[in-house]
Amino acid sequence: MTSSLLTPRGRVRTPAADGAVAAGSTAATRILDWRHPEVSALLRKIDVPEVPASAHRITALRRAHRWIAAAVRPVYSVRDELPVSEVLRRRRGSCSQRLAVLESVARASGVPTRVRGLLVDGRFWYPRFPRFHRLVPDHVVLAWPEFRLDGPSSAGRRGAPWLTVSELFGGLDELGVAGGGGFTNAGAETLFEALSRTAVDWDGATVCPAGGAGCDLSGYVLADLGEFDSRDELFTRHEQTLCGMARLLAEPVMSRRSACA
Repeated sequence: MTSSLLTPRGRVRTPAADGAVAAGSTAATRILDWRHPEVSALLRKIDVPEVPASAHRITALRRAHRWIAAAVRPVYSVRDELPVSEVLRRRRGSCSQRLAVLESVARASGVPTRVRGLLVDGRFWYPRFPRFHRLVPDHVVLAWPEFRLDGPSSAGRRGAPWLTVSELFGGLDELGVAGGGGFTNAGAETLFEALSRTAVDWDGATVCPAGGAGCDLSGYVLADLGEFDSRDELFTRHEQTLCGMARLLAEPVMSRRSACA
């Protein structure tokens, strides 16, 4: 993240123009260091098998999501590049860092992953900082995971059957009408937890029933940066929106503040 006071000047982020489609991977990366003992210990705890059936893999990923939601405390963070093993060691992480843990579980169990890069308007986080809008990010580079599974794509896409993390617990239309409304980005629930109960739709294809928060979050998307083989690649190409010195100074404070506060 970066506040309007700390945004590097002259930085313009645009989607890739080459039209290449990210193939994804199961490889370990600097962020997704799934060969680390901390990640191996997590896999033993949640008993994620290496199985070919997509239904079994989805069940395993749902189980992993629930474990992460319960065991890794939600906090704010300005270090999207933090290795998954360190997030698990600390037992706390931002939504982005906890999504990276889920990706590592997938890769370790043989499921290729990739990420879609989204440039999200900082106003999305205003409800969590009602008195400090000036310090809220102008924009955030968000790495939104996708999992390659056997069988037809629930999103109806051509080519590889990629399942977005938004659809891990069901189709967007199904989740949108499940009750309870959309995600407000306020209160105890974080974006990571919301995935299991409501539609999180960055493309504007889903409308929650009237009377609650909407499921359509497309109004906060400033740019779709395209798909990348890993979040490492996304951040290498587009960088994090907070300069290195600011991350160094802010992280010790932000990483201990509960995102549910």
